[in-house]
Amino acid sequence: MRIVIPALMVVLITDAVLLSGAPAAPLSSMRSGFQPLPKPGEKIPLGAQNYFTYSFVKPPKLGTAVMRVEIFTLGGVRDTSFAVKGDADMPSMRGAHASGDKDFSRSAKGAYLLPVRLVMPGDWEVSLTFVKQGKTVFRGAYLFDL
Repeated sequence: MRIVIPALMVVLITDAVLLSGAPAAPLSSMRSGFQPLPKPGEKIPLGAQNYFTYSFVKPPKLGTAVMRVEIFTLGGVRDTSFAVKGDADMPSMRGAHASGDKDFSRSAKGAYLLPVRLVMPGDWEVSLTFVKQGKTVFRGAYLFDL
């Protein structure tokens, strides 16, 4: 005796298993070539002579959140000689909500600022690229849930 299972039934069963919480293959959520960043506010080495900190100006929520990056020399002096670019996206929907690489603006006090559009709840990633004298010095990404 042969049992035939229609393809639609297989799809429905597969979806039910995935929705039930059964383990699925892990998905790489980190953008390729970017280091995972520690929690906001920590000092992160930036080459041999600098470090940076980052955070949101206010806790992120739906709408526009502003990412703030500050760069210092090892002696604690603010350094504005870098160009900083940022991209925001949802790793689970890669490309659907990507902002594309945008230049951070510099405030009068020398902080680098980037408005980030957060259009829906879920997992988000802000990737940062630091460039000095035309060369990429560091690439990192901050993953968070909204």
